[in-house]
Amino acid sequence: MTKNLTKQLLITFIAITFSYAPVAAQSHLTSDSIDVFLKYKMQQLRIPALQLAIVSKGELVKLNSYGMSNLENSIPATDESMFSINSCTKSFVGVAILQLQEDGKLNINDPISKYLDSLPEVWKEVTIKQILACNSGLPNIIDEYENVLGAGNESAAWAKVKMLPMEFKPGERFSYNQTGYVILGMIINKLSGVHFTKFIEDRQFSTAGMKLTRFGDSHDIIPHSAGSYSTLNNINGNWTSSGDLKIVYAEFPQFFRTASSIISNAREIAQWIIALQHGKILKQKSSLELLWAFVPLNNGKPGGFNKLLNGYALGWPVAVRDEHPAAGPVGGMRTCYFVYPKDDLSVIILTNLQGANPEYFIDEIAGYYIPDMKESNGFGLSSSVKKLRAVLIKQQYNDALKTARNLKKQFGANFILSEEDINAFGYRLMSEQKTQEAIKIFKLYTDLYPTSSNAYDSYAEALAASGNKAEAIKNYKRSFELDSKNTNALQQIKKLENI
Repeated sequence: MTKNLTKQLLITFIAITFSYAPVAAQSHLTSDSIDVFLKYKMQQLRIPALQLAIVSKGELVKLNSYGMSNLENSIPATDESMFSINSCTKSFVGVAILQLQEDGKLNINDPISKYLDSLPEVWKEVTIKQILACNSGLPNIIDEYENVLGAGNESAAWAKVKMLPMEFKPGERFSYNQTGYVILGMIINKLSGVHFTKFIEDRQFSTAGMKLTRFGDSHDIIPHSAGSYSTLNNINGNWTSSGDLKIVYAEFPQFFRTASSIISNAREIAQWIIALQHGKILKQKSSLELLWAFVPLNNGKPGGFNKLLNGYALGWPVAVRDEHPAAGPVGGMRTCYFVYPKDDLSVIILTNLQGANPEYFIDEIAGYYIPDMKESNGFGLSSSVKKLRAVLIKQQYNDALKTARNLKKQFGANFILSEEDINAFGYRLMSEQKTQEAIKIFKLYTDLYPTSSNAYDSYAEALAASGNKAEAIKNYKRSFELDSKNTNALQQIKKLENI
């Protein structure tokens, strides 16, 4: 788990941000629009180093490294730089479990009690599949600060977690859980006859030619290891940004390494995905399909982290959507790789900044290969918002309310502008530096939802960004009137009044 046991960097990041503009990468690759986009994101998000690999139709078509692997010593990132992939480790565990199923040693629909003894009675009917999909309801073996129970001691942690109550009935809802992956490690150890780390090394790393990839943490000496940085602090279980860049150290006890601990680089993750898709790691095509299919909750619906990764498969978070669905492991708020099975495309992004959250811009990278995935083309917006957007573009975003009403008459029940969707549209425009257009969309939001505090808060934010202080204050006040718990509105009012 990540520990901020660190000193403040003596060098300010802002000075470094502009010093790493030259790409420390392969000389045979020329700069392209993806490089430009990523350098912009790195400066925007203050990412020290980033590795990118793109696989299209089974071939590695782009590989690049950017920025500084180690800020303290000004060491540039290269393609050999090694990054912790944190919880992306779970995707390797999902593969390992399906390998054992192909070997005839287990069935993922079996209860874990078939393979392990001395389990609490209420755990016994939980299935392997439910554990893989994080809907088991098991209590968590980490605390709210993401520290392993029992000070990281296996026996103490196991004893403590077995005393805790179930969080919910198995399959009832999604809840990200580490206990289940510790259990999966025990099952792999027992059924394979070797420790789970060796099983994964032999059956996946070696098969894919991943010569540098390994299990480890900050205690290990790892050649080409990239530094690890963060601006985040965990306060009572909530991650908040202090704005100060710190070195962070990660400690993963041996028994916990099915949950998080693989260290790799983008090239070798790409090799692994290629081997996975070409039947070298999982022999049956049906196994690969199963690996990436979301596991439904008891109500038949997917359950996942958020609106983007709204489902969870076998160790793989998934984006369940009609257009360009993806299987997308994420780790440490800094690493992700998305596989787009229908498009035969994979994008791998590794960074050394906790809080970079590259999953929120990885689709945009895919959009350079699949044009209709570009945000500028409306990808990711709801079908109703896309209809609205298409008309508004033609009329410079004027008469938004009238347009919305006309579309409602035309499409009836098939045209729904939810609060969440219209708010997302407004912020999409803000991120594209289209502030005036965003103002018109947020005004529409207030027209459609006049009792929504959030609508006025968003509208006020856009007005403030445009320099219209008086109207921004007016709408922040309206937001606070509708919800007295909206302390952000009060803070923004004070800030604007002091300008």
